[in-house]
This record gives sequence, structure tokens and C-alpha cells, in this order.
Amino acid sequence: MSRTTIKVENVTLRFPRQRVTLGTIERSLVNLLKIRAHKASYYTALKDVSLEFKEGEIVGIIGKNGAGKSTLLRVISGIYRPDEGHSRTAGQLTLLAGLGVGFNVNLSGRENVYLYGSILGNSREVMDGLIDPIIEFSELHDFIDQPLRTYSSGMRARLGFSVASAIRPDILLIDEVLGVGDTEFKEKSKVKIQEMVDQSGTVVIVSHSLQLLRVMCDRLIMIRDGQVAAEGDPEDVIDVYMGRAPSPLDVAQEET
Repeated sequence: MSRTTIKVENVTLRFPRQRVTLGTIERSLVNLLKIRAHKASYYTALKDVSLEFKEGEIVGIIGKNGAGKSTLLRVISGIYRPDEGHSRTAGQLTLLAGLGVGFNVNLSGRENVYLYGSILGNSREVMDGLIDPIIEFSELHDFIDQPLRTYSSGMRARLGFSVASAIRPDILLIDEVLGVGDTEFKEKSKVKIQEMVDQSGTVVIVSHSLQLLRVMCDRLIMIRDGQVAAEGDPEDVIDVYMGRAPSPLDVAQEET
């Protein structure tokens, strides 16, 4: 039986609706316009979420914008600390989110490979052995020694993915970065992720590409309004997402 590498238990996370502090001008505007505070001073981004992820799984997370998908990844990675509950992981973890997270635009692509590698906890000696495969996979040979500020967003994402996948963490969290690049690079990315899983990794992917997740994932999780609305076989969860089947969350709420 595969071991559990990620365990999220009864996690609730709230964000303040208003800024914690206001400057003098802001306070003056609030007083002038007599803006009243919202009755609810906090927004609940995640509500009593409990999930487990096993070694060797590829799990996709779907949901509409603002549902809480990316927030969940940031709780798992330790960026956000939940107000209630807890999240535990077993093994080296990498969060690949956004475009160029951890990069310095004034450094070259090559220098950023070493920078990002060190952020992920790897020595220069380790990165020396990985630099050539990273450049080869990213297909950025002609640009690798150019400043990152000259890169397109897609090129930055390709470089970031190439570094993260070369390091082969035990747990890889991917937030909306597989939709970049041409068709050939997308296919290479899918093969690379499958290689990582074959080496007993755990991969969690947030994406709006249902076709991509249908092909790649063993299981899907649907997040709606900060709660787990459906979980299980990709086709079944996609049916719920598309409105072709009822959500188990709705059924449970009706029964209560």
C-alpha cells in the first residue's frame, strides 16, 4: 500500500477583507466617504478541507476562479498557515506556481537556474550536474545567457518547470504552468511528470485544462467556495464540474 505523502486535516483559512493598516490619506478618504466596514471582516478561503495524497499519484484540482485551488497548494507548501486544522507533508517539496517565481529578472537564465536550484535546497555542485539537462529540456539554448527580463512569460515558465522537474522532488505542486509553450513542449512536460511519478513521486496539479487533467491524472478534486465539492475518478468529477451530475457536497447538505 502506498504511503501518504500529503495529509490535510480540517483546514480552514481566512483572509481579512480589508487592509490590516491604513495610511493617513486612506483613513481620510474612508472618513470623508463614510465607508462602513463589511459585517464579515474575514473571507473564508478554505473551509474544513480534509484530503490525503499518496506516493505515486498524479492528482488534479479543478474549480472556478476564486474557488480556493491555489490557496490549497500554498497551504500544503507551507506558505500559508491555516487558522484551523493542519497540513503535513513527507519528503522534499517543490511548488511551481506562477511565472518565474524565485527568479531574478536582472540575472541570466543560466544564473537563475542556480538561484532557483539553491532556493529549492540544492548545492552548486548538484546544479552543475543538472544544468545541461535543464537547458536541453527548456529548449532555451539561444537565450540561456540572456537576462531574464528579455524572456517572454512562457519562456520563464518553461525554465522554471525545467528546473523543478530536473531536481525531482518527492512532492511536486504545479499551479497553472502546464498551459505554456507549444504542443511539443506540453507533451514533453506530461512525459516528464509521468517519469517523476514512476520514481515514486507525488504530483498535484491545478489547471483549468480538463482535457489535460483527464489524460494525466489518477484522481481529480473539485474545489468550490473553499470546500471539497467532489473527489474521485476524473470523468466522474468532470461530470460534476460541468453540471452533468450532482455534487456529493450538495447531496450531503440537502440530507442535513
